[in-house]
Amino acid sequence: MPRVPFINDILNYDSLSIVGLQKNTGKTECLKYVLERLPLEQRRVAVTSIGIDGETTDQVTRTQKPEIVLREGMYFGTSEAHYRQRRLVSELIDVSDESTSLGRVVTAKALTQGKILLSGPSSSMGLRRWMRDMRRHDIDLVIIDGALSRLSLASPAVSQSMILATGAAYSINMTQLVQRTAFVVDLINIGVTSESNIAMLSPLESGIWWIDTSGMLHEMEAATSLSQQVEFQGMEQCSTLYVAGALVDSFLEKVRKNKQLRQVELVVRDFTKIFVSPQQFRLFEKMGGCIRVLQRSKLIAVTVNPTSPTGYMLDSAMLCDKISQAINLPVYDLLKDRVS
Repeated sequence: MPRVPFINDILNYDSLSIVGLQKNTGKTECLKYVLERLPLEQRRVAVTSIGIDGETTDQVTRTQKPEIVLREGMYFGTSEAHYRQRRLVSELIDVSDESTSLGRVVTAKALTQGKILLSGPSSSMGLRRWMRDMRRHDIDLVIIDGALSRLSLASPAVSQSMILATGAAYSINMTQLVQRTAFVVDLINIGVTSESNIAMLSPLESGIWWIDTSGMLHEMEAATSLSQQVEFQGMEQCSTLYVAGALVDSFLEKVRKNKQLRQVELVVRDFTKIFVSPQQFRLFEKMGGCIRVLQRSKLIAVTVNPTSPTGYMLDSAMLCDKISQAINLPVYDLLKDRVS
């Protein structure tokens, strides 16, 4: 079976998240495509999902969904309820203490090719535990299928690489779809801060902190960027400002409007912590501000589904071409094996 270039790119990493910008953007189709083409003679592969994946019909839109087909030799993690419904022969590896709404998480190895519903660990912490367990079984590559609006699964703290799925379900206005997708890609590709900043800031899991020009670390009184009262007094020597939690519009605007902070490097843990509008983001950069991250995921590919759940269809070739030009990366319509 032919492989598009990004299949080979996946093999350079030990973990991959597949994340959709909206339901019905082709995330599950992308997972199916990847699983069909991975060279199992080269890699031991395990797959799981946060949320339920593999249903034949979407539970929200009632549209048809591709079923997940596992090949012989693949490992998988799913709930007890869905493990009992599997349509393949498997070897039970483990039943964890990780509980979901559908029972405990079961890990198994497929002994035959067959279909499965995936509903694995329900939290990022549980997912990371499951991934560590997979390492003990000499798994080379863990693939995580994301749930709706769970971009946190693409955090570098969870997986080394990611594929982003977008499409007409996100917007049927092509110009708007291209702009929205390009902005998310811009966030994913934000550069990493200095090694000294990484060493100093990585252990800080909460609060707002700043580093002065002599390299000294200080804590701000504001607990988070959501705080209504944020004071920047005495920060004339600030060179780096670190937000350990979520970065939001109101905080970014306050930093931008503070003259002494206009040239500051603003650092967040990773792109999944950024909840700002494109307008505020661009204004901050235009005024000389710089945003950096402690950890960065490798964006391997962007895929598109040109058809919306209501049946509206965008021109696939044009959509791939426009997004590709906006992000300077190849864009794939996997149903047509189209690449721009």
